[in-house]
Amino acid sequence: MATKGNPGDNRNNKGPMSIFIVVGLCGFFYILGLWQRSGFGKGDSIAVEITKHTDCSVLSDLNYETHHDSDAGTPDDLDEQVKEFKPCDDHFIDYTPCHDQARAMTFPRENMNYRERHCPPDEEKLHCLIAAPKGYATPFPWPKSRDYVPYANAPYKSLTVEKAVQNWIQYEGNVFRFPGGGTQFPQGADAYINELAAVIPLDNGMVRTALDTGCGVASWGAYLFKKNVIAMSIAPRDSHEAQVQFALERGVPAIIGVLGTIMLPFPSGAFDMAHCSRCLIPWGANGGLYMKEVDRVLRPGGYWILSGPPINWRNSYRAWQRPEDELEEEQKQIEDTAKLLCWEKKHEKGEIAIWRKALNNDECEQDSQPTICESTNSDDVWYKKMENCVTPAKPSGSWKPFPERLKVVPSRITSGSVPGVSTEVFQEDVRLWKKHVNAYKRVNKIIDSGRYRNVMDMNAGLGSFAAAIDSPKLWVMNVVPTIAEKANLGVIFERGLIGIYHDWCEAFSTYPRTYDLIHANGLFTLYKNQCNAEDILLEMDRILRPEGAVIFRDQVGVLKQVKRIAKGMRWNTKMVDHEDGPLISEKVLYAVKQYWVAGNNTTSSE
Repeated sequence: MATKGNPGDNRNNKGPMSIFIVVGLCGFFYILGLWQRSGFGKGDSIAVEITKHTDCSVLSDLNYETHHDSDAGTPDDLDEQVKEFKPCDDHFIDYTPCHDQARAMTFPRENMNYRERHCPPDEEKLHCLIAAPKGYATPFPWPKSRDYVPYANAPYKSLTVEKAVQNWIQYEGNVFRFPGGGTQFPQGADAYINELAAVIPLDNGMVRTALDTGCGVASWGAYLFKKNVIAMSIAPRDSHEAQVQFALERGVPAIIGVLGTIMLPFPSGAFDMAHCSRCLIPWGANGGLYMKEVDRVLRPGGYWILSGPPINWRNSYRAWQRPEDELEEEQKQIEDTAKLLCWEKKHEKGEIAIWRKALNNDECEQDSQPTICESTNSDDVWYKKMENCVTPAKPSGSWKPFPERLKVVPSRITSGSVPGVSTEVFQEDVRLWKKHVNAYKRVNKIIDSGRYRNVMDMNAGLGSFAAAIDSPKLWVMNVVPTIAEKANLGVIFERGLIGIYHDWCEAFSTYPRTYDLIHANGLFTLYKNQCNAEDILLEMDRILRPEGAVIFRDQVGVLKQVKRIAKGMRWNTKMVDHEDGPLISEKVLYAVKQYWVAGNNTTSSE
């Protein structure tokens, strides 16, 4: 029976096959580098960098022979024919399966239902590869990407006309330029954020996570990075063509979403701050339903900013071209709901108002008591209808500043709110992921280079991968699968990271080609009996940029199945041993998506 001995015990047992595999690996990266240097590769030629930095003396210690054939996956059959996936029709270039415009129009418009997630049934799912548009280029590195986006990547000019006077976006030659303006801050996001910082502690790390509803092209979130604040920007796919796509091309966290009839895909008490800048959300309507949903996802002591109508309606109703009595009633409804929620108004000047949620219920003196939600699990929100009730605040420890809160044990764990996770388990998770990420960096040495801005962890656990890879050059979308432990996402937010609930049997709420690096730890084992691995991989291909990278960590049998499917998807792959040695059944599969564009079915060509 095999035992988990010293990883170095087998290092001297290298036969001809081991040498052949090492030579093959170096040759793999060399050929990939030659392909890039030929002029066919685009952007910054990821394969060239990997070729330059791959340390074959390190890779020679890795044994690629399979030491475990667990029943977690399909045994590797070299004779089995690889299924080749064809390109989708070119009109699917910006296809968003669960936010398809044609399908949306078949749903009721009441309460924005038609702008919510409506995914295709299995028989309507695409089984092809979404192409990049002709001329597609790797985005500029951060922070230049905040201000410039290649026109070919999102060739939509409508906002340059519609929002011309508001400084949202300008078209200049072969790029879009983003001056940093917005409907409520035409003088620029910096000046607007500095005005907010006079009331909200944005400079000391106490406010770290933010939610921007109706974000436009996400300039508010883009400029908050200067304050080390990370914002989750949400906007529907509507007449403002590609606003979320522009946000992600700029390197700003964003999802397609809307306040409609279902709960937001975030845990309760997640965000330190929420924001609406002329977002056109009817906050006072339906008994303050949407304010109550913001209250649910806002931490005790968190801030809500409302900028634009109806604030300061007495002086602005003419410019807004709206009746005085309508605006007055709208503001009254908002003020009444804020009192019901025990929010204290901290500031109102011009068209900006700021409220703060009570730190605890003892601070609250109310004339009338709100209806309290009866649900025992306020984190169980996936496709759940919004309820017109108030979610009780969860007990929380002292509010730690960032980056300290990234490293300390979250109060949700110390209070026992996360099943099966103790302080010791959390600390071991942190240690383990530091080791894993260090191993990743030894193989892909450009992880820290700024090449990867938008990173996704598809099965984020407690967020320790994101914590280990944390850098001003990148951000991580931490996804907690709906079939995993839901309490984990609250821990992730408490650490000063952002994330979302999602079911990987469905498409993610984003545009194609919006992530540079995707990490999938144990994902295919988790979903083994839930849905088709092929569908998950095709969705990964949709959201991954050309020349983007994927790191899979899973059981060897599972990864061999993944590798076989990926072979037909125009991905280059290589499987390596666990960093603790070849006797560990868990392996790591690295993949790079090849560059190819619409109108040409061959890779790496114009």
